[in-house]
Amino acid sequence: MMIDGYALNHRLDDAIQLFEKMPVRDTVSWNSMIKGCLNGGDLITAKKLFDEMPGRNVVSWTTMVNGYLQFGKIEVAERLFFEMPVKDVAAWNSMIYGYLKSGRVDEAVNLFRKMPSRNVISWTSMIDGLDYNGRNDEALIFYKKMVGFGVKLSSNTVSCVLKACANVMALHLGVQTHCQVVKLGFSFDEFICTSLLTFYANCKQMENACKVFNEKLHGNVVIWTALLTGYGLNHKHESALMVFGDMIRMAVLPNQSSFTSALNSCSGLEALDKGKEIHAVSVKLGLGSDVFVGNSLIVMYTVCGSINDAVAAFSNIGEKNVVSWNSIIVGSAKHGQGKLVLTLFSRMIRDEVDPDEISFTGLLSACSHSGMLQKARCFFEYISRYKSTAIKLQHYVCMVDVLSRCGKLEEAEELIKNMKVKPNSIVWLALLSACRMHSNLGVAERAAKSILDLEPNCSAAYVLLSNIYASAGKWSDVSRMRVRMKQAGIVKQLGCSWVTLRGVRHEFVCADRSHPLSEKIYQKLDWLGGKLKEFGYVPDESFALHDVEDEQKQEMLLYHSERLAVAFGLVTTAEGSTITVMKNLRACGDCHSAIKLIAKIVGREIIVRDSTRFHHFRNGMCSCGDYW
Repeated sequence: MMIDGYALNHRLDDAIQLFEKMPVRDTVSWNSMIKGCLNGGDLITAKKLFDEMPGRNVVSWTTMVNGYLQFGKIEVAERLFFEMPVKDVAAWNSMIYGYLKSGRVDEAVNLFRKMPSRNVISWTSMIDGLDYNGRNDEALIFYKKMVGFGVKLSSNTVSCVLKACANVMALHLGVQTHCQVVKLGFSFDEFICTSLLTFYANCKQMENACKVFNEKLHGNVVIWTALLTGYGLNHKHESALMVFGDMIRMAVLPNQSSFTSALNSCSGLEALDKGKEIHAVSVKLGLGSDVFVGNSLIVMYTVCGSINDAVAAFSNIGEKNVVSWNSIIVGSAKHGQGKLVLTLFSRMIRDEVDPDEISFTGLLSACSHSGMLQKARCFFEYISRYKSTAIKLQHYVCMVDVLSRCGKLEEAEELIKNMKVKPNSIVWLALLSACRMHSNLGVAERAAKSILDLEPNCSAAYVLLSNIYASAGKWSDVSRMRVRMKQAGIVKQLGCSWVTLRGVRHEFVCADRSHPLSEKIYQKLDWLGGKLKEFGYVPDESFALHDVEDEQKQEMLLYHSERLAVAFGLVTTAEGSTITVMKNLRACGDCHSAIKLIAKIVGREIIVRDSTRFHHFRNGMCSCGDYW
């Protein structure tokens, strides 16, 4: 008893001294001492005691096998297992568990088949292990066999089965298992309840998930978090945040996972104000510097347009992991902060954090958004030469984008042709989207053909090529492209911009007059139009992609969706505050020029996020440096 007590309290030296003073040591004493050493992290002493032990029993052997598995020495554990003179079911279960956790699934299956007898733990280990290794369907087959053999289910078995059902969205089998839960009296088991919530959420059955949750008043944070996460998984972010609020009101203290899920929902809603509130709660509960909460804060602030807050959240993380570094690097790249990304990457290397494929994607993306061609070449060469196994399709996309934006269209096309992996439509789209900027119709047509060969109904290819024809004044080709789109049933995505104000999204399309504040919005636009002329603004009619008179083109440009959204922000927010506009497509070049001047006229920062990056407009300048 004293040996066990010392070992449990990490007083291993005291346990060994007491063991050595014992006048008589029985098998139980030896086994306790070996287990204590293993639990204390001392494999060498445990092995020495095992070798010296005069009369080993099956528990001694199994304890030592478990010890080697615990330290990741699967081959030594395997050898010891097969040397065992007598094996009970616990020994077989230990070895099966070890195989499964180390990814040696086929060996675990073979060993399971050789077992002279099996218990519920044997079956549960196989179900859980197969699911853990991505062989979810096989896990469910084992479950059906288990039921067929009449093995009584444990709560742990049911939890593992529900997890496997959730992973493959096996709704029918999961519902049957839920019935078993009720029959076996497991309905109020907290682990089972959590598994059921996750299962129904994964299967898009949030109504049933709520029924499970409402069967009992829960004080367990894990169950609340499962419901919160389920709503987020099903893109019901408003409901997720309501659950988070209810947690606080019910005095259920959120944990790391709760904050992560809530912040993810804030990102989904682009709800910066709500995200800041949740950030404040995390600080009050002492989780402000937690790495998991911090990583979610970086993403939330980045998505909502507040890169400075994202950098501050990154700085506050106590022990940063590779996800922390990747989140801030990728986020800063989206905001066009190229120099900051290079600084962060240098710090990452100095801190001996190994970059991965996401790190390099963020790095190349930053080079693309900031026009750093030579640095991009160096980084791409580094990945190609020294990280040959790490070069991925997304790295090629970034490099093609860098070259294309810098006008190296033929070089970008050649890179695509010589890729080590098969190019997809996204790589060609990166080339095609830059052809309009550099007025290269030949490359554009070849890129569009390659895209449509891979993806015949790609609307983006049709629209981009049509826009390039329009910019070149080739209206007959524009008409031809529109006819082809109509014949193929391809619909152009409608440009839309929006502002989220006090949790409500206000959306606008071109020349939209449906908003209740339309009169004020258009009055503001008319006033801005006069001011813009005073500042020397001349509309760039090449961005009015319709064959109409010049006066109509200018009017079309004046009422683009992003300008309506900016005007809405101006009439609904306090003087001097930042306006954040989101757009589903690339920003219009003429609107980009106009918003730079609008920011100067009204003395505000205006942030516009388009489909590829963020633009921060201040004092007549944009953070992109007009490189986009």
